[in-house]
Amino acid sequence: MTDFLLELRSEEIPARMQTKAREDLARLFAGELARAGLAAAETVTYATPRRLALILRGLPEATEAVSEEVKGPKTSAPPQALEGFLRKAGLTREQLVERDGVFFAVSEKPGRATADVLADAIPAVIRAFPWPKSMRWGAASASTESLRWVRPLQGIVALFGEDVVPASIAGVESGAATVGHRFHHPGSITIGSAADYVEKLRACHVIVDQAERESIIALGATMLTAKAGLTLVRDEGLLAENAGLTEYPIPLLGRFDAAYLDVPPEVIQLTARVNQKYFVCRDAEGKLANAFVCTANIDAADGGAKIVEGNRKVLAARLSDARFFYDTDLKVPLEEQAKKLDRIVFHEKLGTVADKVERVAKLARWLVESGVVSPLPGREGPGVGDETHHGSAKITPTPDPSLPGRGELADQAERAARLAKADLVTGMVGEFPELQGLIGGYYAAAQGEDAAVAEAVRDHYKPVGAGDDVPTAPVTVAVALADKLDSLQQFFAIGQAPTGSKDPFALRRSALGVIRLLTENGLRYRVPGELLDFFADRLKVQQREAGVRHDLIDAVFALGGEDDLVRLLARVTALQSFVTTDDGANLLAGYKRAANILKKEGRVAPSTTDRHPGLEPGSRFLDAEDSGTPGQARGDETTAYAPEPAEAALVAALDIAEPAAAQAVAREDFEGAMAALATLRAPIDRFFDDVTVNDADPAKRAARLALLARVREAVHGVADFSRIEG
Repeated sequence: MTDFLLELRSEEIPARMQTKAREDLARLFAGELARAGLAAAETVTYATPRRLALILRGLPEATEAVSEEVKGPKTSAPPQALEGFLRKAGLTREQLVERDGVFFAVSEKPGRATADVLADAIPAVIRAFPWPKSMRWGAASASTESLRWVRPLQGIVALFGEDVVPASIAGVESGAATVGHRFHHPGSITIGSAADYVEKLRACHVIVDQAERESIIALGATMLTAKAGLTLVRDEGLLAENAGLTEYPIPLLGRFDAAYLDVPPEVIQLTARVNQKYFVCRDAEGKLANAFVCTANIDAADGGAKIVEGNRKVLAARLSDARFFYDTDLKVPLEEQAKKLDRIVFHEKLGTVADKVERVAKLARWLVESGVVSPLPGREGPGVGDETHHGSAKITPTPDPSLPGRGELADQAERAARLAKADLVTGMVGEFPELQGLIGGYYAAAQGEDAAVAEAVRDHYKPVGAGDDVPTAPVTVAVALADKLDSLQQFFAIGQAPTGSKDPFALRRSALGVIRLLTENGLRYRVPGELLDFFADRLKVQQREAGVRHDLIDAVFALGGEDDLVRLLARVTALQSFVTTDDGANLLAGYKRAANILKKEGRVAPSTTDRHPGLEPGSRFLDAEDSGTPGQARGDETTAYAPEPAEAALVAALDIAEPAAAQAVAREDFEGAMAALATLRAPIDRFFDDVTVNDADPAKRAARLALLARVREAVHGVADFSRIEG
């Protein structure tokens, strides 16, 4: 077995493209090899700013001969069909193979030298490479058919074992020579094979392994800051970017004027990160320090002093700009800034951002006044029905004076909502869009707004992603909920719901944000009908990602008609706990046995909108006043019989369990409902052991089927057990 090395050297590859480029190189080469019947034992890829490399380990010297066959017409087919097939295959009738009444054209495909396969693959992969952005260069670039690469391609190293694999593309010939570090070793290097590639380049100040470069930066920066009594603020994305910008990384610690620390720390960190690719540091008290770590791509003779000074000056200029934006923005109250929002179109069918602010402000106030969001910790407001729609006269606030502070909270929620988007027109957000909301919170606090209002302005976009914190402060929760609900309701109203993978207005993310705000704060809100299916799908996705079994989620959602997300999740949680117990597993088995018998008898399950219908005429047990004797009852006609002990025991158990489970569900005690159902386990087991359901006596058979239907319906009052696997 032999190893193959490919290095594609070019001018600087953007750091953001390197990871995907490595994946694409491995994928494209694997495809080319597979077409020739080859596969590498191991694939390794590397990327630096100036090179993209691939090592395929364990390739054979040649491909194996393979037999190929093409199916032809049947032996009974007309002669014209056979003649056409022979012409296409280039064979004679005698060369065909007959099998099961069908002709086959069988040909032997000889093996190929692996080096030849690689020689063909190299230009094919280069031409097919899917760079997000690419360029043409040189005289050939006048033609649109010329080679496109991320930056001008300068060299190709292609070695199979120790032999060069001949390849040529756009005037660049493959060979065994590459170059080292641009400054430390700009001369040519001859690579012997894949085995010495990494170490030869290391000796020439090029670390080709991106993971190793990341480790060097992380360790060096941590040691530098610790020596200075500081703590590095880790940033994995920035770490990868610095590794992608350097071939021989050297972390350096610098300082900037402490006067800039008057600017919000997030502004400083973003300025350093986005504009300069610098890390920031914290002092012993955990506050942002006037220090930064930059990554040089050269081992300077002066220890990097001039590099640090140059970077300090550039950062100072950037921080000066940031402070200018901050000071200028502070001179204009957010209330005045908000008046400019009517100049920004939110959506052509939904008006301006000012229009959205008006809707959100009313909805935020309504969420408080209706009791969805409470001013008191742990206090739950009443459920909210379809009247939760906003943007029209349907909103009818109903303040509850029994909750102290509700009026004040409603005022704060409305105030925060009216200021929340004002920072969109500030200079700081114009420079750093990532700061919207956050910088508005700083401005609100500095301009004397109530602390709860400033916090709501700052955090009203949260939660943005799965790892984001969920707000808990009542004012913030009200505004965050209102903002997301408004977007969902408005876009659905104009027919802009997400489709397939397309979600241009991030409505799926908004729905997940609403779900987390409601469930993690224990808020009771009935999702409007037109959004219910969409929220149900998002909730299913969230719960599956959290490790909840998909069949249990389906078992609860299949009940239908549930629009309270907190109640839905409580039911799912209780069901998951129950089915893992012996009682749950055995009840499930008994239920499925009953359901299968009913299905065979044509007794389909009740509809999801009518879970508790009366039993079918002619198929029910007599009531208690009829002495509990099973039989058929229809009008005045009754055919009674003496129930067997196991049959009577199941009736008695159902008489207790059914109402107990229903009452527990009504008070949202789903664990209690499961416990009530668990009492049916033993009676059901005994019933199936001792009773013949399909008795020859029609009365017994009908009554026993009705009893099984009653078992099924009792269970369906809690969850649709037919959806549960096992």
